[in-house]
Formats: sequence, C-alpha cells, structure tokens
Amino acid sequence: MADTAALETVTEHERILQEIESTDAACVGPTLRSVYDDLPNAHKRFMEKLEARIRNHDREIEKLCNFHHQGFVDAITELLKVRSNAGKLKVQVTDTNRRLQDAGKEVINQSEEVIRCRVQQRNIATTVEKLQLCLPVLEMYSKVREQMKAKRYYSALKTMELLENTYLPQVYQYRFCQIMTENIPKLREQVKEISMSDLKDFLESIRKHSDKIGEMAMKQSQQQRTFNSIVKKQTNMSHERKLCIASGMVPDRMDETMLEQFQDDDEEYEEEVLTAQDLVDFSPVYRCLHIYTILGDRETFENYYRKQRRKQAGLVLQPQSNMHETVDGYRKYFNQIVGFFVVEDHILHATQGLVTRAFTDELWNMALSKIIAVLRTHSSYCTDPDLILELKNLIVVYADTLQGYGFPVNRLFDLLLEIRDQYNETLLKKWAIVFREIFESDNCSPIPVANEEEYRMIISRFPFHDLELEKQPFPKRFPVSQSVPEIYKEFKEFIYASLKFSESLHRSSTEIDDMLRKSTNLLLTRTLSGCLQSLIKKQHIGLTELVQIIINTTHLEQACKYLEDFITNITNVSPETVHTTRLYGLSTFKDARHAAEGEIYTKLNHKIDEFVQLADYEWTMTEPNGRASGYLMDLINFLRSTFQVFTHLPGKVAQTACMSACKHLSTSLMQLLLDTEVKQISMGAIQQFNLDVIQCELFASSEPVPGFQGDTLQLAFIDLRQLLDLFMVWDWSTYLADYGQATSKYLRVNPSTALILLEKMKETNKKNNIFSQFRKNDRDKQKLIETVVKQLRSLVNGMAQHT
Repeated sequence: MADTAALETVTEHERILQEIESTDAACVGPTLRSVYDDLPNAHKRFMEKLEARIRNHDREIEKLCNFHHQGFVDAITELLKVRSNAGKLKVQVTDTNRRLQDAGKEVINQSEEVIRCRVQQRNIATTVEKLQLCLPVLEMYSKVREQMKAKRYYSALKTMELLENTYLPQVYQYRFCQIMTENIPKLREQVKEISMSDLKDFLESIRKHSDKIGEMAMKQSQQQRTFNSIVKKQTNMSHERKLCIASGMVPDRMDETMLEQFQDDDEEYEEEVLTAQDLVDFSPVYRCLHIYTILGDRETFENYYRKQRRKQAGLVLQPQSNMHETVDGYRKYFNQIVGFFVVEDHILHATQGLVTRAFTDELWNMALSKIIAVLRTHSSYCTDPDLILELKNLIVVYADTLQGYGFPVNRLFDLLLEIRDQYNETLLKKWAIVFREIFESDNCSPIPVANEEEYRMIISRFPFHDLELEKQPFPKRFPVSQSVPEIYKEFKEFIYASLKFSESLHRSSTEIDDMLRKSTNLLLTRTLSGCLQSLIKKQHIGLTELVQIIINTTHLEQACKYLEDFITNITNVSPETVHTTRLYGLSTFKDARHAAEGEIYTKLNHKIDEFVQLADYEWTMTEPNGRASGYLMDLINFLRSTFQVFTHLPGKVAQTACMSACKHLSTSLMQLLLDTEVKQISMGAIQQFNLDVIQCELFASSEPVPGFQGDTLQLAFIDLRQLLDLFMVWDWSTYLADYGQATSKYLRVNPSTALILLEKMKETNKKNNIFSQFRKNDRDKQKLIETVVKQLRSLVNGMAQHT
C-alpha cells in the first residue's frame, strides 16, 4: 500500500515538472501550490526530484557545448584575417574619392549656372501663363460692373455665375480673386434687392390698375354676349323673313329699329378693348422670377409673391360701406376682383410655377366665399328692384368673365337664385303700392263705354268675353270696375319684370317657367290678396263697393287661365308638363270674395242695428197706432234698394246676405222685446210690435232676392210670429198642452222667452188695474196669468234640470 502511494507521488511530480517546463513563468504559481497541497513532506521529495532533473539538464548542456567548440574557434580565426583586408580597402576608397572631387568642381559650377537660367526661364513662362488666366477674370468682372450699371441684372448674374464657376477657380490663389469672390455674393444680394424693389413697384402698379383691367375684361365679356345676342337676333330675323316669303308676304325692308339696334351693337362690339398686357408691364415679375431662379432662391420669391397677392386679395375683397347705394359701387367692386384674377391667370400661364392652379383655386375659393357673403349682406339692403336687376346683370357679366378664365362660378349663380327671391320680394312690395294706388283711385263702379273704340280698348287690356254685352247697344257698361284691367295689366308687367331677372341665369325654359309661375303665385296669394283684404276691411267701403269687389275678383279669377297662357307663350313650356306649377288664383280670389261676403254680412247687420237703435216703442200703450213704425219702414226700404244692387252677385251670395239680414233683424226685434231695461209691456205695445213684424214678413214674402224656395225667407221671423200669436190669441192652454210635441202650433216659442214677456205684461196689469181687482173678469185674468207663470217656471226649471 505504501509502495503504491509513493508511485503515485512520483508520477504526480513528473507531471508537475513537465508542466513547469512547458508553462510560462508567470503561471507557475498555481502549479507549485499544488505541491504543497498534497501529502505531508511531499515538497521535499519534489525538491529532490527537481534537483535530479536539473542535474540531467546540465549534463545535456555540457555535451552540446563540447560538440560545437571547434567550429567556434575556426570562426574567430577567419574574422581576424578579414579585419586586416578591410583597412587596406578603406585607404584605397579614400584616395579615389579625393581625386574624383577635384575633377568635378568645374562641372558643378557650370551646372549651377545652367540651373539658374532654367529657373528664370520657367518663372517667365509661368508668369505669362498666369497673366493669360487672370486677364479674362478681370475682363469678366469689368463686364459684370458694366451690366449692373446698365441694369442688365439677368445678364450680370449669368456673367457672375460664369466668372465664379469657370474663371475664378483657375486663379483662386491670388488675393484680387479672393476679393472678387467676396464681392460676388454682395453683388447678388444687390441684384436681389433691386429686383425685389421692381417687384414691389409691379405689385403696386397692378393694384392700381386692377380696376381698369377688370373693367376691360368685363367689357370684353359683355361684348361677346352682345355679339352672340346679335347673331341670335339676326338668325331669328332671317328665319322670320323666310317665313314671310313662304307665306307670300315679301317684306320691302327690315324693321328700321332692329337694324339701328344691330348697328349700335356692332359699333359697340368693334370698340377696341385693352388687355391686361396693354395696361400693365409684366416684365418686372418675369425678370425677378428669372433672377431668383438663377440665385437658387426661387421658393423665397414664390412665397413672397403669393403672400403679397393674398394681402392684396384681402384688400380687393373689402367693399365700401355704402356700396349698396348705387350700381357704380358694385361695378367698381367687381372690376377690382376681376382685374385681380385676370392678372393671376396671366401670371399662371406666362410663368412656370410662380403661381399654381392650386394656389389660384385657393385664392378663388376664399374670394368666392367672401364675395358671396358681401353680396348677400349688401344686397339685403337694396329695396329698389331696378337696382337689384342691375346688380344681377353685373353679377352675370362678372361670372361669365371669370368663367371664361376657368374659374368655377356655380355658387354665384346659386347666389343669384337667393337674390332673385329678394328681387321678387322687392317687386311684391313695389306692386303692393301699385295695387293700393289702383284701388284708391278706383270708383268701384262698372266701366262705362260710349263707343266701339273704347270697348275695344278695354278688351285689349283685359280678356273679357260676353256675347250678351257685345250685343247691347252703346253706351253700355262692363260689369267690372276700372281697377280690373289695370290690375291685369300690372300682372303682365310683374311677369315681365320677374322674367328680366330670370334671363341669363343659364337655366332651362322649364325652370324659368317654374320661377315665373311661383313669383306670380306670390303676387296673387300674398300681395294682391293682402291688398284686397286691406281694401275690404276699410271703414269707408260700403256695401256697393263690396259687391263690386266680389264681381271684380270673380272676373280676375276667370282671367287667371289667360295669365297661364301668357306665361306659356313667354317660356314656350307646355302647360301639360308634369312639373308645371299652376297659378293659385282660384283660392286667392275665393278667399277675397269670402272676406268681402263676410264684410257684407257684417255691414248689413251693422246697418240694421243702426236702424233698430232708432226704434222708440211706447211699451205701455193701450192701443196700437194702426201702422208700422217709421224706422222699420225705412229699414225695409234700405234693404230693398241694397238687394237690388246684389243682382250682379252670384245667387248664393245674394241669398245668403238676404237670409242673414232677415235673421239678424228677427234677432234684433226679439232682443227689443226681451230687453231687461223694458220692465212692462202692454198688449197694445205687442199689437204695435206685431204690425212691424207683419211688414218684415211681407218684405220676406216679396222675394227681395230671387232663388228662395217657398216661404224659406219668412222662416227667419217664425220665432217672433209664433211668440206674438201666442200672446195675441192668448192660447196658453194649447201651448202648455202641446209643449214638447213636434206638431205643436207654438213649437218655436221657448218657455223662458214666454215667461219673461208674460212677467212684463203681469207688471203692466198690476199697475194699470189697481182698481180692477173689484171686477171679476180682471181678477180671473190675473189669476190665469199667475197660473201660466207658475207653469212656465215649472217648464223652465225642468229644462234646467234636464240640461
């Protein structure tokens, strides 16, 4: 066992020694540490092993030295021999060198002289060459100065570019070139400042000339429209001439008025119109653009130009506060805007990228929104339709002008539709005044005509057709008053005025037809209807005037179909078109008639009230006068004369008025009997009142208005008749026995009415028969009255409970 451990230790020591021999000295530490980490006294055995290994290496070194010793001795011997030969060679080389130096001194002197001449010759050639390079530089710089002095800035910049890129790099090392190099940027800045100053002058110039430029552009557009109109008129006249020839009517000459108009239009069209290039010199902006392009600062120039034009656009779009007062204010405003965009359009097409289509579209959209807002505001102040019409014509020319330059103007035509509504409103206000003046000057009486000429003049102004009237001899009367043909004429004038605005709006005939019909409907339903209603409500309008108003509205209603034909002839749109708007004359005039009829009923009732207020009954009289009251006879005579005027009214209107008057008269007479201020009524007063009612019944039976069937009109007084018959016959037993039955003789007598009247008679009997209580008949009558009163009160109370 001990032998095995010793063997392992020896093997381990061998391994350590091999590791020490093959490892760097700096890394031996860990290896040696393992010697001491092993068994006790192991380091001693390791030291013994190490000493044995050192002795082995020493023996090997000694063997090696013994082997090479003789070769070393031979090498030293040879080296000593070489040293003696080297000394001899050194002496020979030194001698040779001395002799060579002495021989080359003269050659060296001559070579230095040749070198000196060659240097001078090279310097002269170099100087000439450099001067040849510098002279063009100086000439170019001088040329730059001359071009700057002559204000040929674009050429100067090109020269500077050539100088800087081609000539100066060849002589950059010279001081004067450095000075030139430093001055060139300054010259460029000077050119930029000068060109920018020219641009500012240009911008100021176009701002001043925008008005004139726009005026010329709009004039040119107007002339183009005029020319197109001339061609269209000439084409139409040529067509009409061919039709005349085809029909056998050869015209000797054309209408002189039309020829003169064509000549005037031709002369106006031939007037010279200046363009933007004629009024403004655009060279500064071209020059400035080229200069900034060459300088590589085109973007700065474009931004500056666009910024300044935006500011100018803001100034141009700012209107004067009183622009809406005259058409010249609008014209100047439009001229400035058109001039601005004409210039921008020219710049757009004459330059490459200074302004873009996107930029002009942006400016136009901004301007269009502002223009529409301004026009919408200022046009709202206009109350004169003629001024609005002139404004419309200006807007159309303005829109056509800018549309010719490629700007979209649909929103302007949409604005014109808004302004058209305002124009119609001002027309309606104007025609409201016209209608009021016509009504105020109208005498509300039928139009008399003394001869055929007057008759034809009326029917030429108003579409009236009546065969019976035509057959009547002169003098004769139209059923309508003077206001009817005048109003019809004003209808046509209004349609013409409305049509003027609808022209040149680039709308179809159907749309124009629809516009005309809608505006005419507004004239009928609002303006004329309002004027008629106002006329009907006036206090001084009497029954005769109201009757005439009803007749007038009837004929105006019938004339509406001729107005529709009139519009159709203007627009050439068939009335059978699906979307054609119809005129609302029927409802308008029907409403006016209803109002007039209601006013007739009201005034009739009011007149009846005035007559009834004149009634002066002696309610305690013992005997009647034997004749009807005077106020009632006057009232009946008034009603007779009034209903005679109603002969021209439609039958139902006259019948309704007559029935309404009779019912109101019956009610008023009943109120006289039941008046609370009348405390007593005698039988004589009732008999006198009966005479008045009989006259009313006679009036009703005389058929004051034809068309009533049987005794229909007399039924208006049936309540009074039955009440008076009850008291005069004193048929209380029959009344009380048949009360509530459909066959009752006194069916229309209300118990409360009878009770009120009976109590008034009872009071009269009490005062007049103070001493009659001693007579048996009077006492029996008084008892009967009291009995009837009780029974009537019982009926009234029963009715109240039932209710």
